[in-house]
Amino acid sequence: MPRRRREREPVETVDYSDPDGNVLTLRQSLSDKTIRKINKPHRKDAASTEDVWARRQEMLFERLVVRWEVAGLPLDDQKMLIGRYRMADTDEQRWVRETIDSHVERHIPELA
Repeated sequence: MPRRRREREPVETVDYSDPDGNVLTLRQSLSDKTIRKINKPHRKDAASTEDVWARRQEMLFERLVVRWEVAGLPLDDQKMLIGRYRMADTDEQRWVRETIDSHVERHIPELA
């Protein structure tokens, strides 16, 4: 017998648009457990500083991005979203990172 998925309350979100009209929709908040997980120090010997930074950026992306509309195509599936982020060009990735960073400063300062 398949498990029933728990109904979740809709999350509050904020939309951000880039100069090309693409829209990134981010959660306005995260649970305390998620914040602790993202802030958890990584083992220094496990990876380079750059690897740790990149993984933290992806964790923020995975936890915060709810939807991303690129060139009129809306994406809201988590696997599609992270795949699209990974294949984005340098400018697109920079815009997403800067948008997430400013969003975190404004809405989730304990992660900044």
